[in-house]
This record gives sequence, structure tokens and C-alpha cells, in this order.
Amino acid sequence: MITSDRRQGVLAAGAAAVTVVLWASAFVAIRHVGHEFSAGALSLGRLVIGSLVLGVFVFTRPRRWPAKGDWKLLLVCGVLWFGVYNVALNAAEQRLDAGTAAMLVNTGPLLIALLAGVLLGEGFPRQLVIGSIAAFGGVVLIGASSSEGKAETWGVILCVAAAAAYAIGVVAQKPLLGRMPALEVTWLACTIGAISCLPFTPALVRETADARPSTIWWLVFLGVFPTALAFTTWAYALARTSAGRMGATTYLVPPLTIFLGWLLLDEAPAPLAFAGGALCLLGVAISRHKKRVSTPATISASPDSKPLSKS
Repeated sequence: MITSDRRQGVLAAGAAAVTVVLWASAFVAIRHVGHEFSAGALSLGRLVIGSLVLGVFVFTRPRRWPAKGDWKLLLVCGVLWFGVYNVALNAAEQRLDAGTAAMLVNTGPLLIALLAGVLLGEGFPRQLVIGSIAAFGGVVLIGASSSEGKAETWGVILCVAAAAAYAIGVVAQKPLLGRMPALEVTWLACTIGAISCLPFTPALVRETADARPSTIWWLVFLGVFPTALAFTTWAYALARTSAGRMGATTYLVPPLTIFLGWLLLDEAPAPLAFAGGALCLLGVAISRHKKRVSTPATISASPDSKPLSKS
């Protein structure tokens, strides 16, 4: 019989898997859409679509509005993770290939583990530290094998800035999920991010008018799936595990991005990238493994039971 905790664990793992797959696809889609949309316009379009989709679900059910003290964390999460992160990543992917960008942004989980250990009191479990180091080593192998040695300095700086905004946003989001539903936290943060990107409205209008219909559909895809759906499944899973463990899960994004980039963008990975992907998988498995606490089995004696004779 499946216990409630076990069921919650399975659902959280499934939600994390959805997030990882959709975020990996986002790196490839951003690389493609970035040929016709500038970084700011792409961010605003994606966030507006995501906010509208999430709003449909938020306003068709009972809502729990944030307390006054929660708005500060929501602003940090919305402006940094949804706003700054998206603009910086989009600008970086106009200079770097999708695999390299995914590798650099996924220095974020190490920052998340560090910040969560200090600010959220999660500490530094040995398995998390070992798993994160192993997975980060895999990410480095992927980046070294996929960028062809042409990582532009400004692109690298933008990816590191995106990783920092992502890490701070996650740590700000974690306490909110203990008080509010994941859907509402995601919608509010996404809406705040969209508002922070409003200065890019003229560029979005102009570039949408000039873009091909297929590119606009890719923009819609980014807003609906990697934004509205994936950020909600992320929040659902984050509410049910530590920020450090959840952040380590995203080490799976670079190997998936490499595969999708090879499949859709003809960015062929080198053999070393496959070794890096395997190391990422191992690191995530280590960081998320939970030791089972074994309880001594008790044998209830019945009146008819007899002691075993010694041989």
C-alpha cells in the first residue's frame, strides 16, 4: 500500500522531471527565437504569455493572497528570477550555443545550496555536497566539449549573472511555498517579472510585427510550457523538498539541452559530453538519495509460541 508521504514523493519527483525537460527545451527554443527577437522583447513576451495562462487558473479557484511581509520575497523572486534571469539568459544565448549557456547557468545550484545552507538553515548534508560536486564536474565536461572553445566573454558574464539571479530567486521563493500554493506564488512572481520588463514593450511590438509566424509560435511555446507549466511544477516540487536538493536536480538540464541542441539545431555533442551527462546523472542520484531509517523488527510472542532450541 502506498503511503501518503510516498505518494507525495512520487508526485514531487514527477513534477521535477517535467521542469527539467521543459527547461532544457527552453534553452534550445531561446536560441532559435533569438534570431528574430531581442533579449528584452523575448523576456517580456514570454512572461506576459506565462502570466496570462497562469492567471486563468488562479482566478478560477479560491485564492490565498500573500501577507504583507511576503511581498518583499515575491519582489525579489519576480524581479531577479523571472526578470533579470530571463533577460540575461536571452542575451547570453545570442552569443553562446545552447549547451554552453545551459552549462554556465547551472552553476546556479551550487549557489542555491550555499545560500540555502546559510539563509534557510538547510545546512550542508554530505550527500548533497558530494552529489553537487560530481554533477558540477559533469556540467564542466559538457561545456568543455560542446562550446568549441569559442565562449564569448560577455556571454559568459551574462550566464553567470543569470545563475546568480536564479539562485537568489529560488532561495527567496522557498519560504513563500510554506505559506502559499505553488500556483499563486508562480503567477505573482511571473507577473512581477513581466512588469519589470515593460520598458521592452516597443521592441516587442515592433519585432512581433516583423517575425515569422513559426517564430511567434515558438514564443508562445516558451510562455506556456517552460514558463507557466515548468515554473509551477518546479514550485510544487520545491515545496516538498529542500532548496539544495531541488537545485541539484537541474544538473540534468545541460545533458538534455545538449541532446536537444544536437537534434534540433544540429549542434553535435562530442563524446566527452556524454561522459559529462553520465556524471550529471550520478551526481543528481547521489544528492537526492535518502537513507532509509531501519527500525528493528519486533516479534510478538503468542501463548502458543515456543522458543527456538539452540543447535
